[in-house]
Amino acid sequence: MMAVHYPALYQINTRVWLTRLGRRLGRPATLDDVDDAALDRIAELGFDWVWLLGVWQTGEAGRAVSRSRPEWLAEFRRVLSDFSDDDVCGSPFAVSGYAVHRALGGPEALTGLRERMRRHGLALMLDFVPNHTAPDHPWVEENPDYYVHGTEADLERAPGNWVRMDTGAGPSVIARGRDPYFPGWPDTLQLDFSNGDLRDAQRRELVAIAGQCDGVRCDMAMLMLPEVFRRTWGRTAEPFWPEAIAEVRRARPGFTFMAEVYWNLEWSLQQDGFDYTYDKRLYDRLRERNASSVRDHLVADLDFQNKLARFLENHDEPRAAEVLPLPVHRAAAVVTYFSPGLRFLHQGQLEGRRIRIPMHLCRGPDEPENPAIAAFYGRLLTLLKRPVFRNGSWRRIDPRPVADDNRTYDGFIAFAWTGLDGERVLGVVNYAHAAGQCRLPLAFMELRRKSVRLVDLMSEVRYERSGDELAAAGLYVDMPPWGYHLFEVTAS
Repeated sequence: MMAVHYPALYQINTRVWLTRLGRRLGRPATLDDVDDAALDRIAELGFDWVWLLGVWQTGEAGRAVSRSRPEWLAEFRRVLSDFSDDDVCGSPFAVSGYAVHRALGGPEALTGLRERMRRHGLALMLDFVPNHTAPDHPWVEENPDYYVHGTEADLERAPGNWVRMDTGAGPSVIARGRDPYFPGWPDTLQLDFSNGDLRDAQRRELVAIAGQCDGVRCDMAMLMLPEVFRRTWGRTAEPFWPEAIAEVRRARPGFTFMAEVYWNLEWSLQQDGFDYTYDKRLYDRLRERNASSVRDHLVADLDFQNKLARFLENHDEPRAAEVLPLPVHRAAAVVTYFSPGLRFLHQGQLEGRRIRIPMHLCRGPDEPENPAIAAFYGRLLTLLKRPVFRNGSWRRIDPRPVADDNRTYDGFIAFAWTGLDGERVLGVVNYAHAAGQCRLPLAFMELRRKSVRLVDLMSEVRYERSGDELAAAGLYVDMPPWGYHLFEVTAS
C-alpha cells in the first residue's frame, strides 16, 4: 500500500484506549470520539500503521470465563487496585463475530475513523483470529462440524482441553483452542482446518475483514500450517494461507498481512505470502543480553530480515521498562528499531509504562510517565523518520578486536545505513555489562583520502577522523556498558 520500505506500526489496545478517553469525556467513548488531534500525534511521531487490537464483537460466554478464573482474577487485582467485575470485557481473541463491537460504535464508527486516519497518512490494521472462536459464536449452532470434536474419554482425560457443548446437531464434546505445547484457552473453541468447508468460511471472513482495513495481524498464524495442525490434532489439513492470501489480494490488491509466529516458522509463513512475521527470536536474544547471538541472528539474508516485525514489547510480552534496566532498554531499542524490517511499538512503551494490561480488561492503571524513557523514544522516533532509515539500505558490520588479548569486541553489534541520496549512518552498540573496545571496518570505502566527520545523532557528540585510517584499520571504538552511537558520516 505504501512506498516506505521500512514502515513503523503502533499497536493500540482499543478498549483500554477508549475507556481512558471516556473518562475524560465523562461518558462512554466510541471510535467516533477519536479526534484529529489524537491521530495527528500518532502521525507526527512517524507511524505509518495503527493496529487497533480488539475491535471485534465478543460475547457473554467469553466474558463469563474471564470473570471466573481465579488465577486471572488475581492478576486483574494486581493490575487494578480498585478492580471490579465491570473492568472485565473478555478476551478480544474470543471473537463471536467479525463486526465492530457495538460498545465501540459499530461498523459505521470504524469506517469514519478509517477515513480520518487516511487523511493523516495512517493505514489501519485489525485482527484476524483464525484458530478458534468464542464459545457463543453462531457457528456452534449453525455449523458445529467446523469444530474439532472429541469423545467423553477425551474430556475425562484432559478436561482443560475439551468441553461439553450444546450445538445445532445436539450435545457434543468440542476441543478448546490451543497450540501443541500448552493447555487449551478456556474461553475458546478449536476450529477444524481439516474441514474444507471451514477453510472456505474462514477465507470469506478474511475477505470481509479486508474490506474494513488495510492490513491484518493474524493471531497464532503458524497453527494453520499443515504440519503444525497434524501434530496438534492428528488430522490432515490442506494449506490455508497461500490460497486465502491470494483470494484477499485479488479483491484488495496491496493488502498487508502480518503473522504472529513462533518456533522458527517465520520463513514458512513468508513463503506462504505474509508481508511481515513476528521476530520473537531477536526479542528473546536481546532479553538474554547476549550480543553474539544477536549478531548471529542479524546475519540472515535481507530477503528474510526485511519481512520481520521487530519489537521490544507487545500485549503478550512484559513491558520493556519493567524487565530491562534503562541502559539495557535503550541499547536494545537501538538494535531493534535500527535493524531492517517493520518497526513495531506498543501503546505505553513510549512513556515507559511498566504494567502489562491483561487482554481481558477494558481498563488499565494510571501510571506516571518515565521522563528519561519518553525523551529517549522521542529522539529515536524523530531519527526513524529520516529517509535513510525508511528507504535506505542496511548492512551488518562485524566488529574486530583491538588486540589479541582483548575479547570485549564480542559484546558489540554494528551496522551501516546508506540512503538513496548518499546519506551514511554508522550504528554501534556495546551490548554488554562491561566497557569494551573494538574496531569497525567501515562500509563506506569512498571515504579514502578525505577528512571524515562523525556526528552522533543520539547525542550530537562529534569526532573528526582520517578517511585513510578508517579504511585501513577501521574506526576505533571505546564504549561503556550498554553504550550506543548512531554516527552520521560525512566527508570533505
